[in-house]
Amino acid sequence: MVADATPEEQKIVAAHFDYLVALRDRGALILAGRTQETEGTFGITVFEAADESSARAVMESAPAVAAGVFRATLHAYRIAVARDGLEE
Repeated sequence: MVADATPEEQKIVAAHFDYLVALRDRGALILAGRTQETEGTFGITVFEAADESSARAVMESAPAVAAGVFRATLHAYRIAVARDGLEE
């Protein structure tokens, strides 16, 4: 996450948010958000993808990641326990 973002970084982060909304609107995004610590905060985005290559493309296409404002790592994830509606 960026502390004291420049105007350009603010534009990129806004575009990043719009990208996440678009992922949600097309049904791929499960959730996205950020931690609330004062220091060391980070974001988590959970989305569905057909395979690792597709998932990597989604991650690398995120505006803040593509611009180098945010760093991202990809982790395969499988839900083990969830409230109704989130199971496979």
